[in-house]
Amino acid sequence: MIARTYRLAIWLGGLALLAAAMIDTVSVTGRNLGSGFHGSIELIQAAVLVAGAIALAIAVGSRTYARVHLLTERVSDSGKLWMERAAIVLVALFFLFILAGSTWIAADLWSGQELSEVMGVPWRWMRLFANLCFVAAILIALRQLWGPRR
Repeated sequence: MIARTYRLAIWLGGLALLAAAMIDTVSVTGRNLGSGFHGSIELIQAAVLVAGAIALAIAVGSRTYARVHLLTERVSDSGKLWMERAAIVLVALFFLFILAGSTWIAADLWSGQELSEVMGVPWRWMRLFANLCFVAAILIALRQLWGPRR
């Protein structure tokens, strides 16, 4: 089940990036042919938000976020384990703080019917999606903390 969810997330993020590239291609082509695609930047922003938020959760799940091995290579196995757990806690706290700020902004602007200027992209749903991905990243990190070691 987890492997299937992981693959689905990769496909969704990849499709979002592909959509952003296609929108930009159509926009640039249209601009060079004399007819623009108004609102393309707003659609690209939404697609990149989806891809980026999914990528954050995938990076936590696969433990491929940025690491510095300068210290971990010089400590004992028990020290490595302690540092690994500390890193997982810090990752979870990092996403918890981002989630808190993003939730605060989303709650403050939720009833404002905030839409993008040209295409009318509803930003509150984009914020909700990002917040759900932050929650997923936190839960994944906590599962790694108490789950089996890799």
